[in-house]
Amino acid sequence: MVDPAGFHGAATQTLNERGSARGSSSLRRRATTFLAVLATTAATFSGSVFAQAEASAPATPAPAAAPDASAPVRHHALSLIGEPKFGPDFKHFDWVNPDAPKGGVVRMTVEGTFDSFNPFSVQGVPAAGSGSIYDTLMTGSPDEESTEYGLVAEWVSYPPDISWAKFGLRPEARFHDGKPITPEDVIFSLEALKKSHPMYNRYYKNVVKAEKTGDHEVTFTFDITGNRELPQILGQLTVLPRHYWEAVGKNGEPRDITKSTLEIPLGSGPYKIKEFSPGSRIVLERVKDYWAKDLPVRVGQFNFDEMQFQYFRDRTAAFEDFKSGRADMWRERMASAWSTQFSFDAIKQGWVKKEALPTKGVAMMQAFAFNTRRDIFKDPRVRQAFNYAFDFEDLNRSVLFGQYTRVGSFFDNSELAAKGLPEGRELEILKEFEKDLPPEVFTTEWKNPSFATRDDLRKNLSEAMRLFKEAGWEVRQEEVEDPDCGTFCKLTRAVGLGSTKTQAVLRNAKGEPFKVEFLLSDDAFQKHVAHYISNLSKIGVQATIRVVDPAQYQRRERSFDFDIVVDSFPQSNSPGNEQRDYWGTGAADQEGSRNTIGIKSPVIDAIIEKLVVAKDRDEVIATTKALDRVLLWGHYVVPQWYNPFEWIATWDVFGRPEKLPSLTSAFSQVWWVDAAKEQALAGRRK
Repeated sequence: MVDPAGFHGAATQTLNERGSARGSSSLRRRATTFLAVLATTAATFSGSVFAQAEASAPATPAPAAAPDASAPVRHHALSLIGEPKFGPDFKHFDWVNPDAPKGGVVRMTVEGTFDSFNPFSVQGVPAAGSGSIYDTLMTGSPDEESTEYGLVAEWVSYPPDISWAKFGLRPEARFHDGKPITPEDVIFSLEALKKSHPMYNRYYKNVVKAEKTGDHEVTFTFDITGNRELPQILGQLTVLPRHYWEAVGKNGEPRDITKSTLEIPLGSGPYKIKEFSPGSRIVLERVKDYWAKDLPVRVGQFNFDEMQFQYFRDRTAAFEDFKSGRADMWRERMASAWSTQFSFDAIKQGWVKKEALPTKGVAMMQAFAFNTRRDIFKDPRVRQAFNYAFDFEDLNRSVLFGQYTRVGSFFDNSELAAKGLPEGRELEILKEFEKDLPPEVFTTEWKNPSFATRDDLRKNLSEAMRLFKEAGWEVRQEEVEDPDCGTFCKLTRAVGLGSTKTQAVLRNAKGEPFKVEFLLSDDAFQKHVAHYISNLSKIGVQATIRVVDPAQYQRRERSFDFDIVVDSFPQSNSPGNEQRDYWGTGAADQEGSRNTIGIKSPVIDAIIEKLVVAKDRDEVIATTKALDRVLLWGHYVVPQWYNPFEWIATWDVFGRPEKLPSLTSAFSQVWWVDAAKEQALAGRRK
C-alpha cells in the first residue's frame, strides 16, 4: 500500500543520483526540502495494513453485507506486521522529544517551479508543502512498517469479514477556520478525491458507499469481503473542508477540486500557507492553536514556526544558496557531489554538519522505464536486450563513486522479493497462469546481467544483439559522414588509400533504424545516460537525450509522450490496492496514472486482485513474490540502484531526538531550531 495522500500532499518524491522524479502522478520532480526527506516517510506511512486476528476471509470475493448493528472492537491503531508498538494509552512516540521547543525559521530549496496549491488534481504542478496543510483520518509512524494511529479518527472498527469499516471522529478536530470536522466532510472528501484524480478511483475501487452513522461516525461499505487493506487505506484519506470547496472562490467562480489553483486553500493540519510568490517561493507557518498539537500522535512534532521554500531552476544555483547559508538544510542524491562537493569552508569550520543516516524499508525500484505503448518496446526481447547493455558495475565505479547497490527486485531488501526458484504457495499461484508465462519463470532465477569483467561486457552485448535479432532487428555496419575527414582525407579515400568511417546500425525488416530518446528533467543525469548510450551504440541503437524543464517533463510523462524515462516505484512491506495503479490494465491508458510503462497483462491483473484479498501475511508474501517474479520476467524496466542512507547536510542550528525513526530522518517532523546553537553560529560567522 502506498499512500496517495502522502505522495500528493506530504512529499515531493526524489530519486537517487538526480534521476527524474516521480513520487506520484501529481508530484514528479526533485526537491531538497523537508518534503524530499519525507518522501521515504510517505512511502512507509502508506505501506500499512492492519492485523487481522478474526476469521479468514473467503478465497473468492463476495458481495459485502450491510453493516451489523453490533459494533466490533474499536482499534486505536492498525497494523499487519505484528501489533502496533504503542497501546491506546501511550503519551507520545519514542522517536520524538516531547519537550522539543517550538519556534525558529527553516529555509529550504526546491528545484523547478509550481503553479498550483491543489495537490489532488491531475492539473498543475503543486507547490512544496501544499498537501501538508491537511490532516488524514489516521497517521503513520516512520518507525513502524505498516502501522497507523488515529488522528482525525479516534478509533476504527471492522467486522471479521471486512465488509465495512467505521471511523469515530474526534469531536475536537477542527479546520483552520475553527469549524469542526464532520462526517459530512469525510464523505465529501472521498467523493471529491475520486472525482479529482483517477488514481483515487482505483485506490478506493472497492469502497461503494460512505454514510453518516452517528454524530461523529462515518461508515464505509465495501463491495467485496476480505480486502484487508481497505480500513487502513481509508485511514489515509485526506479530510477536506466541504464548506470551503462548495463555496465560491475569490475569483467569483465556484471552486473546483479537479482544477489547479493558486488561491490559498483551507486546511486542518499543523501548517498553513502564509505567503507565496507564484512559481518561485512559498512560506508555511505553524498553526499555533493546531487542534491536534497535544495528541499523542503529534506531541513533539512539527516544531518549526516557519518553513520557507525557495525555488531554483537547477541544482547548481540551489546548492550555492545552501553553501552560502541562505538555506539551512540539504538532502543530497548525487554520489559524485556527496564525495567531492562537501569540502567548502563551512564544512571545514564545523558550521555545516554532513551525515549519512541509515534507513530501513523496502528498497525502491528506480529504473529506466520503457513506454510499452510504443511499437519498438512491445517485444519483451527488445526490453531484455536493453538490460544486457547496461553496465552498472562500470557506471558505479566511474560515475557513482561506488556508493550504490543495484536493484534486483521491485521489492528489494525485503522478504517480499522473489529469490531463487518459486516454491510453495508462490509456485501454486504461478502455476495457475503457467500457459501465459515465459517458461523461465519456473526454471531460472531472474538476475541482472553481471559486468564483473571485460569479457562479461563482450558476452552481454553479444546476448543483446541475439535478442534483438530474434525480435526482428539486425545490426549492420554502415558508412557514415566523418566530420573529422578534411580535404586531404577525402582525396586519399578517393584514390583508395583511406578507409571510410562506419558504425553499427540496428534495422528491422523494413529498413527502419532503431531510434530511442531518453527523456530527462535534470541535465545532471546526462552523464549517467551517456555512459549507457555508449554501449547501446555498439549494438546499433541510435539513442539521444532530451532534457526538458520539470513542468514540461511532467506534462509529457503524464500524457505518456516519451520513449524511456527514469522512474521510481516506491513500495511498502504491505503492498495491495495501489498495485492496480502501478501495473493494472485499467490504469495503462489513464492520463496521470502511475502505470507509466503501460502494462496490460491479464496475469498481472489477476495476481494483483489475489494480493488485494490475501487472507494473511503468508499469503501476502507469496502473492507479492509471484507478482515480483512476473514483473521481472516481463522486462519492463532496466533496474538502476538504491542507497540505504539519507545523505543530509545541515547548518549547525538544529536539535533532534536522541533516537530518530528507523525509516526516515523525519527532518520536518521531529527536528527543531536550537536557539543556543543558532546564536552561537551567528557569533562564529561574524
